[in-house]
Amino acid sequence: MISVSRNEASAEFFDGTARGELLVRRCPQCSLVIAPNVPQCPDCASIDLTWEPAGGTATLVTWTVVPGPDDTAVVAGIVELTEGPWLHARILGVAPEDLAEGLALSVGFQRYGDGEAVPVFHAA
Repeated sequence: MISVSRNEASAEFFDGTARGELLVRRCPQCSLVIAPNVPQCPDCASIDLTWEPAGGTATLVTWTVVPGPDDTAVVAGIVELTEGPWLHARILGVAPEDLAEGLALSVGFQRYGDGEAVPVFHAA
């Protein structure tokens, strides 16, 4: 697995994941909650976004299962946070045959190599 590194734009997000906290962005102009990697509000175009903790719950929107080493399956999915934004993330601890649209998920964090802790999701 490839490790993830921070840059100036992602530093606050990864400070949060290191604390075990999933951060999202909020637009103070229109109150829209936005995914962490979005630099500008899609509704009002404001770039004055703030960081805030997400609740850590989500539902599975879609996924793909990729064969991994030693006959294991790697599940990559798109999850919809309870707050609204969608994130790409690994889904852990769920057998491929048990995956379903709308599956309730909760966030956890995993570090690959010497990289940053990244959000992963487990069945709630």
